Parts: sequence; C-alpha cells; structure tokens
Amino acid sequence: MNTQTTIQVSTIQIPDAPVISGLTFRKFLGEVDYPAMLAVIEGSKETDNIKRTDTLEDIVRNYEHLTNCDPYQDVLMAEINGQVIGYNRVFWEKLDDGTRTYTLFGFLLPAWRRRGIGGAMLHHAEQRLHEIAVSHPEDGPRFFHSWAADTEIGAQRLLMSEGYQPVRFSYEMVRDLSELIPEARIPEGLELRPVESGHLWLIFDAMNEAFRDHWSHRDMTKEEFKQWMKDPTFDPKHWKVAWDGDQVAGMVLNFINAGENEEYKRKRGYTEGISVRRLWRRRGLARSLLLQSLRYFEQVGMTEAALDVDTENPSGALRLYESAGFYPVKHYIDYRKPLD
Repeated sequence: MNTQTTIQVSTIQIPDAPVISGLTFRKFLGEVDYPAMLAVIEGSKETDNIKRTDTLEDIVRNYEHLTNCDPYQDVLMAEINGQVIGYNRVFWEKLDDGTRTYTLFGFLLPAWRRRGIGGAMLHHAEQRLHEIAVSHPEDGPRFFHSWAADTEIGAQRLLMSEGYQPVRFSYEMVRDLSELIPEARIPEGLELRPVESGHLWLIFDAMNEAFRDHWSHRDMTKEEFKQWMKDPTFDPKHWKVAWDGDQVAGMVLNFINAGENEEYKRKRGYTEGISVRRLWRRRGLARSLLLQSLRYFEQVGMTEAALDVDTENPSGALRLYESAGFYPVKHYIDYRKPLD
C-alpha cells in the first residue's frame, strides 16, 4: 500500500514585505529544504564573485549540530510560487571579552534582489534575535553582527542602510608556490612530529589557548571539534605541529579542499589555523611552521597556498604573511549594530 507524507508548511507573515506576486515566507522544514538551500547558494556566488564549493553533504553535516541555533525557529525561507529563492539564518555567541553577538546572514537569488525582499528578511532576523536576547542577562555589550565580502555590494549597502557599521576587516591572501620559499629552521628545543590520534585533544586545547588573544574569539567546543572531524578537509596528515617535550608549542592546521580545486581548476592548499602559544612566541616559530607548510604543499603538487587574516591581528600576522610572499585577493568586512 502506498503512503504519502504530508509536510506541514508554517507560513510566516512579514509586515514590511514587498508586494510581489507569489512571494511568501515560511519556516524551515528540515532536510527536505537542503537541496533548495544549496541551489540558492550556487545561484548567488557568481554574481557575488564568491568562490566556494558546497555539496548537499556539507549542508547536512553543518545542520546536524548547529551551535546556539534552532533551525526550525531561526531559519526563514523565501519563496515565489512555492519555489525557494532565498533564506537566512540567525545564531548567537558569547565572546571571551563578555560581548554577545547576535548574527544574521543569508542568501537571495540575484534575480530577486533590489525589490525589498532582503530588507524584509533582515528585519525578521533582527526581530528573532531580539526574542533570543530577551532570555540573556545584560552582562556585557550586545550587538547584531553580520559580514560581507568586498564584492557583495548589495549586502554592504543593505547593512549600512540598516545602521550596521564596519568594525573589522580581513583579507583572503594567496601565495604562488613557484616563487622561492626561504628556509626556516624550527627554533632550538622544538621538534615537528606527525600527528597521531592521541594528539588531537592536546592540539585542540593548545589551539583554543593560542587564539584567545584574537578579536571576537570564543573557544571552540569539543562538540564543534568532533563535528569538524567529519569534514572531508579535516586531515591531520597535512598539519605542521611543533612540540616542546609533551607540550604543543604551535601549529598550522593545513588542509586541501579537493572539491574546490576541481571546480576552479586550481591546485591550492590552505595554511590556516596558524597559532603559537604565548610561552613560545617571538622566536620565529610561526614563520618556520608557515614556510615549512608552503614547502610541504609544493612537494605534494599544489601550486598556490591561501589563508585568511584579520588585518588588525595583534600578533602582527599580516606582516608575517606579507613577508612570506602572500598578497590580498579579497577583502571581508565585519559589521555590528548595537542590539539595544
């Protein structure tokens, strides 16, 4: 006997939504929405000049264990005549400095932009974040938060028009591996070791400690680290980790995104997660680990390396990366607006 599953669609009324034939908004329905969400991401990136590679498996994995986010309450879907044209999501975080950020982000197909849909969805997201914030103590600064790349002109204009202000800038930087890679010996008393499974939680703790000086930081949770382990790009054989006896001194958590390399016809390795614990700083360890990572990627057949950097990083990371041959190819902007 054939059975038919009925999906209960919960329509959401948005007071300031534009009058467009067939436009409706609704709540997230679960995994049935993943293909449409992927299609919206794919349909947006060329116009926004964003190079990213996503799969259905990526979305499933990301939504398995969201942090401080209930997608059935915190995701808004936009449709035209029943076809998804965009969505947004909200979540919140408490940072190490006591600040609470209430983040919103979303995607809208280019054909439906500049019609008031994005603005209406942003207002709904802020309303939902206000509802979440009511349950939190007012024990520190509270901000709405979002971001945009320098090529996402529409997103920038929308955020600025709604009172968001740029508060931080970052670069995506690239390094051509055909150029000479200088030698950089590891500082005396330290050694590199292949990463073993028993090392992972020591590396996790050291990473959290090393990044506590960074702007807008909060520790990664063990649950988030376990989730990261499921990502196809998680492969500790690429990592460069320096040890002082049984202590992790510093690291570069390198990875290769094979799907992205295939889509964009390139051979890129990422030198990310660059960090040194305080006791071992100012000895050239970060530079040594970075240059050894570049040499490693060259040896395994990559032709370029890339990383992201906060331009105001207090450790002087930007100067280090520039001295190692990296140059900016894209800018990103973080925006905040006082919640209250």
